[in-house]
Amino acid sequence: MRLEPQQRIYVCFFLFAVSIGALLSRLPDLQDALQINKSELGLTLIGAAIGALISLTFASPIVARLGARKTAFVTVLGTSALLALVPWMGAAPLVFAVLFCEGLLAGALEINLNVEIDRIEAQLGRGVMNRAHGFWSLGFFVTALVSSAVRQAGLSMQLHLALTFAVVLVVGTITIAGMRNAPARATHDHTDASHIALPTLGLLPLCVIGIAAFLVEGAGIDWSAIYMRDVFHAEPFIGGLGLTLFTFFMALARLYADPFVDRYGSRAVALFLLVLSTAGLCAVWLAPYPNVALVGFAFMGAGCSAVYPLAVSAAAQRTDRPAHVNVAALGQMSFVVFFLAPPLLGFVAEHAGIRTAYLVCIPVILAALMGIGSLSSRRSAFATS
Repeated sequence: MRLEPQQRIYVCFFLFAVSIGALLSRLPDLQDALQINKSELGLTLIGAAIGALISLTFASPIVARLGARKTAFVTVLGTSALLALVPWMGAAPLVFAVLFCEGLLAGALEINLNVEIDRIEAQLGRGVMNRAHGFWSLGFFVTALVSSAVRQAGLSMQLHLALTFAVVLVVGTITIAGMRNAPARATHDHTDASHIALPTLGLLPLCVIGIAAFLVEGAGIDWSAIYMRDVFHAEPFIGGLGLTLFTFFMALARLYADPFVDRYGSRAVALFLLVLSTAGLCAVWLAPYPNVALVGFAFMGAGCSAVYPLAVSAAAQRTDRPAHVNVAALGQMSFVVFFLAPPLLGFVAEHAGIRTAYLVCIPVILAALMGIGSLSSRRSAFATS
């Protein structure tokens, strides 16, 4: 089977999400197995955030040197293998250590796939960034749907994540073996890729936008199952529907967002989506019945869908530094929030209630709306190609 270059990146995003989603869907079981409270679970999961922060700061030269194919082999397969080890760790400090190593690989994966898909966009002459991230969301949707049934059937965490890794190993090896490095954008040919990635003043508005998107994504993916269990005492299958709906609408919006971005511009699309996220957060915060909460999770998923990919595209196309460095710096401030969301929201949930954990996301979205001017308000050139 012949795959186009962008399709290989799609598969890599999908497999990465499947691996993470399999673990996140089992967080209630992991919490019970480790016999820790929500705050302690959040602090355990922060290991991935620390590893990702280090990697996003220093891994750009390594990614540039290895190239897309070698980096994808190490990071896509490596993250899945490490996540499969988590259920076998009998204590929270050991889980922390494994997730730290996983975070190191996840940061490099984030840089590699985003830069590569931006280069492929330049070659194709049309937008595919949102669709690539759509396969990340699709991976979460598929694993959420499967995990709900798996948990209901009583399959152990160990076997669940081991089977997930087996699938990633086979599909990932076949897909990545045929990957070829896309040429850098012409505007970046003269730049040096050896910089340490740190945010610049011009990049900060994009960082805030990315942080808002990932905070909403973390709130929906990490805590939806526990929210449904604690607030409505839902059965495992019904409790998993929050995650399923979140990831389904997030994937759907991303897969079909690129034509709207090309037609209306990044700024208008991001504005609409951030407002939709706010509506979803309010619905979850105030939900009197499970159905209202499920609608809120669907709005949250669609609302945060294309916001981060739009920020990534804007960062990759800046000419002040190499694309690897700007994408890494953006990911450093926003992708890490995806991992920091569990401890931050877990702390709030433990001390103020899990409903309040969703309320605290709204001020961050308001800050992102203030920086939305950093995105383009004009139609993309791809729209007329």
